[in-house]
Amino acid sequence: MMVVQFSKYRSVLIHLVLWSILFVLPHLFFDGRSVQPGFFPSSWFIITNLYNIGLFYLNAFLLYPKLLNKSKWWLYILSVATMLIVSYYLKLWLTQIFYPAVTLDNWAHRILFFPSIPFIIASIIYRLIINKIASDKNQKEIIAEQLSIKLKFLRSQISPHFIFNVLTNLVSLARKQSKQLEPALIMLSDLMRYMLYESDEKKVSLAKEIEYLKSYISLQQLRFGDDVKLEVVIDLPGQILQANIEPMLMIPFVENAFKHGTGADDSFITIHLSSNKNVLALDVKNKFVEYDKSKDENSGIGLENVQSRLALLYEGKHQLDIKKEKDIFHIHLTLQLSL
Repeated sequence: MMVVQFSKYRSVLIHLVLWSILFVLPHLFFDGRSVQPGFFPSSWFIITNLYNIGLFYLNAFLLYPKLLNKSKWWLYILSVATMLIVSYYLKLWLTQIFYPAVTLDNWAHRILFFPSIPFIIASIIYRLIINKIASDKNQKEIIAEQLSIKLKFLRSQISPHFIFNVLTNLVSLARKQSKQLEPALIMLSDLMRYMLYESDEKKVSLAKEIEYLKSYISLQQLRFGDDVKLEVVIDLPGQILQANIEPMLMIPFVENAFKHGTGADDSFITIHLSSNKNVLALDVKNKFVEYDKSKDENSGIGLENVQSRLALLYEGKHQLDIKKEKDIFHIHLTLQLSL
């Protein structure tokens, strides 16, 4: 609100400065005490400048915006022409009444008529500029709203997709009648609390996001146990943990690793999280195990989702490399955070 008010005050100040310069100029070039043949006193220019300024705002805020369109352009041209003619005769009348000493030669008649034209042209240019500014602002607001809607849609995709996979994990534990089912349900409740109350925020602290990530990894460990060799290294200084990050941004990469990196005798997953100053680095590697994608219509939603969110929220501030070499899948993400 303060920025908008300052912008308005600045615009008014610019107008006042420009008009003040316009009023000072007659005093610099014309002698206000005597009237020479064919010349006007400075006081005459002050009066006519006030009139021309009125024409400026009349055209800028009434005639141009109301009449200059596809259906009324001819009415606009007629109005401007009428305004210039009326302006000429009004100035002529004022001169004859209040400045009878002025000699009305050809040069004087030009001064009576033509100075109004630059004011009209200036008002048209001014109107075009403020229209362009308004159009650009409106376009930016539309783009921002579209991005906001798209981001909300992407976020709405995350929760059901994630819950579906976690519930699949819990069904696996239930079938095994595992004693780990109860702690897994507790961890799931914590994760859902995070998703419901934290993920709707624009940003969360990196510490919260990592806590959520650890809970998800723990759930997966309960499911797979020793069936997959898992290595998790999180080496982050306390300072960067206070940085803000888009919620649920790293989980799709880890989720993808568990989805495609299990099921083989030599399955492994490595997750490394480090930082260099304010640049966060996530490294995820896993054994890639092919499976029948036709059984999973949602295959690929996670990675496509997070790539779209990165493009929207961290344009120019991230680098994502996804490689698949033989049977090894490798994801490397660097993300510039604001401390």
